[in-house]
Amino acid sequence: MDSKEVALDLFPYLKVYKDGTLERIAGVEVVSPGLDPETNVLSKDIVIVPETGVSARIYRPTLATEGQKLPLVVYFHGGAFCVASPAFPNYHNSLNKLVAEANVVALSVDYRLVPEHPLPTAFEDSWAALQWVASHKDKEGNHESWIKDYAEFENVFLAGDSAGATIAHHLALRIKESSLGQKLKILGIGMIHPYFWGSNPIGSELSNRARKELVDKWWLYVCPSDKGCDDPLINPFVDGSPDLAGLACDGILVIVAEKDILKDRGMLYYDEVVKSGWKGKAEIMETEGEDHVFHIFNPDCDNAKSLIKRLASFLNQGKAPAE
Repeated sequence: MDSKEVALDLFPYLKVYKDGTLERIAGVEVVSPGLDPETNVLSKDIVIVPETGVSARIYRPTLATEGQKLPLVVYFHGGAFCVASPAFPNYHNSLNKLVAEANVVALSVDYRLVPEHPLPTAFEDSWAALQWVASHKDKEGNHESWIKDYAEFENVFLAGDSAGATIAHHLALRIKESSLGQKLKILGIGMIHPYFWGSNPIGSELSNRARKELVDKWWLYVCPSDKGCDDPLINPFVDGSPDLAGLACDGILVIVAEKDILKDRGMLYYDEVVKSGWKGKAEIMETEGEDHVFHIFNPDCDNAKSLIKRLASFLNQGKAPAE
């Protein structure tokens, strides 16, 4: 029996002990890449930033042929910035399904986690992953053949769920002011149950104070700044946050779930983007009767299949029609 005293219980993610050690409870299982017989999607793990050890799991349909250029989806997993990875079975399964449904190449980024790597490390690792993708256009250095042979650089999407959707949002703002935007054409951002937050409760947060306090607790552990839950990393509407009109993409799809405590923030984000003067097309989808990232944990339910189909349709918007 473990006699160590718990200093902080961040249910359902991890426990922090008084001796300074921590135990991750969720997202710790891993599965190897390879051929998925159910979807006929092939995957492998690659190191993309040798200096930091940041890696990714890359996926492609087995039926893809060299010279057939497919949309490239750069995906960022969820887990409150402190748990999970592309190798977590639920994420691996979800990416296989998405790649098969959408017929895309996907790069699932294994950014480094809190607390070993405090924020904004996750954002910087994800930015480095985009720089690595863009480097394939320069035809210099050590390139990944699946990116070079199958990916269409004028047809790139950022996608993610929960914390990963938040990362995608910040990268799309950063690209606007960067030379990276000259190399990668970001057609859209697919945001599933985005992890935005704030000190002042809105919507269902007003009536569900216990869950509001739980999410507060997660964020204050992940990012112990003097700005608390109004840090611009998590609250895109506070003073000091970049103007949403600066999102460097043509389309945004925001997906929310009816029972998710984060739903109202996602809907507010959609509304604010529409009002911001941003020139793209914003879309929103709400799944009734479901909670946060339900599609990751119950991937074979009808609502999860509908979610993947909707996201796949969004990812195919830039494809040329078949002749």
